[in-house]
Amino acid sequence: MSGGLFDLDPDLTPPDRMPPVSAPRRAAVVAGIDEAGLGPMLGPLCLGFTALRADTHALWERLPRSCSAEARERDGRLAVADSKEVYTRDTRGAARLESTALAFLSLAGTMPAPHSAQQLFAGLPPDLAPQDSPEREPWHAHHPARLPWAASATQLAEQRLALARELEERNIELLEAGFRALAPAELNRSFARTQSKSRTQWEALSPFFQRLWQRHASQGVDLIVDRQGGRMRYAALLDATIPLARTRIVAEESERSEYLVEEHQGPRWMRIVFQERAESVSFPVALASCLAKYARETWMEGFNAYFASLQSGLLPTAGYVTDARRWLEDAGPALALCGLERTALVRER
Repeated sequence: MSGGLFDLDPDLTPPDRMPPVSAPRRAAVVAGIDEAGLGPMLGPLCLGFTALRADTHALWERLPRSCSAEARERDGRLAVADSKEVYTRDTRGAARLESTALAFLSLAGTMPAPHSAQQLFAGLPPDLAPQDSPEREPWHAHHPARLPWAASATQLAEQRLALARELEERNIELLEAGFRALAPAELNRSFARTQSKSRTQWEALSPFFQRLWQRHASQGVDLIVDRQGGRMRYAALLDATIPLARTRIVAEESERSEYLVEEHQGPRWMRIVFQERAESVSFPVALASCLAKYARETWMEGFNAYFASLQSGLLPTAGYVTDARRWLEDAGPALALCGLERTALVRER
């Protein structure tokens, strides 16, 4: 499979393979990264990440009263699972996804608790913020004015309280919960610079590695990244992304690649695993998947509302290829009115 998130051009020479290695000690922090919107023609590429002070990735067992691995949870608990299963294109699915995303975002402190979608996209920390200011997008003002936009505010408050209590009882600290949203205009500029979709995608991911390394790796970080595409080797990319550190190869296999990154002269270290279907084994990855999907779906709410204001009766789009082509054909009058260049709307790769 080509064109996946980590199916990169082999233009870096990998470090020499080291003898089998193990982490210097148990990591104090578990973390996860996942994406949403890798393949569409319209809308942003969103990447979510999470980090918790805990000793296992299987946190469903530690948080049974507030969280569930069941994607279609209906008993009031927060569904933390693959976002493609949590989210369905109906009111219930949108509410389920939003409850999970906002409950965790409001407790993490990575970004201010958002009360509107405008705040959601404008409140990212500087190291995760996109180059394009969201206020420059004409649909920014059409994002949902109040959050939650799908879930019940009363139920969300109850779920958030239950989550906070159980985290405290279990001595688990939610350190990070956030995302990056890269709009088509920014992606297209990067494609022009890198001449590589995969290189652009890796550059979009790099700030997460760097943030985890700088803020948490002195305690040891156990990071799992959901892997897509056929690439097996990441050591050289990690060496280039995390300075003053050595990347040691633990395993490079068809479904899983593992590395140990250690600071040359210092206490920082990270175990990094790229794994297929990681959301099924890692609570942080499943949560990252939900954050990324929520960011993308909220962004598309504003996008569709803006163009509907320009053209009555225009059906919304999720931005995926087949429907995006239908939408681009249907939206001729709105596109003429908005005056935007095609590169601001449609991804070139």
